[in-house]
Amino acid sequence: MKTRIIILSRKKLILTLILVLLIAAFLLTLNEISVNTMNYYDPIYKGEADEKEVAFACNVVWGNEYLPDMLRIFKENDIEITFFIGGEWADKYPDELKTIFNEGHELGNHGYGHKKQSQLNIEQNKQEILKAEEAIKKVTGVKTSLFAPPYGDVNETVTNSAEALGYKVIMWSIDTIDWNTKDYNMILDRVEKKQHNGAIILMHPTEVTVKALPDMIKRLKDKGYEVESVSEVLE
Repeated sequence: MKTRIIILSRKKLILTLILVLLIAAFLLTLNEISVNTMNYYDPIYKGEADEKEVAFACNVVWGNEYLPDMLRIFKENDIEITFFIGGEWADKYPDELKTIFNEGHELGNHGYGHKKQSQLNIEQNKQEILKAEEAIKKVTGVKTSLFAPPYGDVNETVTNSAEALGYKVIMWSIDTIDWNTKDYNMILDRVEKKQHNGAIILMHPTEVTVKALPDMIKRLKDKGYEVESVSEVLE
């Protein structure tokens, strides 16, 4: 009788140990899923806060008339920024794209057809990014690694699609809203009120941006900020 009791106790002990191990494995799996999900859906709105640096991010999807003046201003101030290029624009204006690249500016990906990508599925999102990537690479030889969603239209599908292709998803912390004003002082005020270390400042190649840029750069430099590309402030 005693022997049987011992055998039953050993069986219970073994079953208990197995159960404990299964529960531990299950909890570990849940933890890994949670961590991976948190890290995966992670758009970037600004860079490091410990340095007095800001980035200019210029989305390019229409026209070419204001780019020469923008590039001249950047060259005069010894500044290299990040241009997020639309794929259709790259196909239409290869010479202008090549000039941007040859003058040392960083190139990012802005999708091919400037679509609201939150309305697309994962495969459609990937195709928009890859088509733009190919259009930019065909002209410059550069494979882009930063993606700025058109319209700032971002959700988990957009971000996960881009990150699955090896991209960092870039948003902004200061919006000049230069596409919706003719008063360059409004742009200057927006930037000055919100300026901070690591800021990503969104702009477009517009007439009012060209008017605002010299004063914007001077004010930032007077406050001790260095104007750089997006990748530089992320470092």
